Amino acid sequence: MVFGRSSRRTPPVEPVTLKILVAGGFGVGKTTLVGAVSEIRPLRTEETLSEAGRPVDDTEGVEQKTTTTVAMDFGRITLREDLVLYLFGTPGQDRFWFLWDELAQGALGAVVLADTRRLEDCFGAIDYFERRAIPFAVAVNCFEGAGRFPAERVRAALDLDSEVPLLMCDARQRESAKEVLVAVVEHALARADRRREHATT
Repeated sequence: MVFGRSSRRTPPVEPVTLKILVAGGFGVGKTTLVGAVSEIRPLRTEETLSEAGRPVDDTEGVEQKTTTTVAMDFGRITLREDLVLYLFGTPGQDRFWFLWDELAQGALGAVVLADTRRLEDCFGAIDYFERRAIPFAVAVNCFEGAGRFPAERVRAALDLDSEVPLLMCDARQRESAKEVLVAVVEHALARADRRREHATT
């Protein structure tokens, strides 16, 4: 066996895998965002809206929606050779919130999608992540026909801390959705660094 420079091979990079949640109200675009960025065929658990669900599913503003996520959406995106994100889209209706604690285990951070036509629908998700100290970013999904407001007004309406990233996005567009995910990762890692620094001082 000959040993030399030519026989050496660079070992393959073992990527770091991170878990990110995609949350928000009913019909805000969570399934769309996961599908737009996922490099694998997304796992979806959608069911058709039924008459039985009408009393509890508020479809005002999203009347065209015919399906709903009943467990989760799952996708994967490689941000860099050494960084892979696993995306878990949460169900939007209140009656499925019992699944959130399970989905949130081990999550680095979260995206809270917002719709300016139903801004109050994302309050629950924001409160959930704040209470559990899970870093998150808010992404306003710019639907056609929805009002466009300056970021400062949206931030004030949601009563967000100044450190929480707030972005405008189009959940249908891969690059736009990818920017949101990058913002979440950077925010979560920066917060972890600050906590480490604080712990050593």
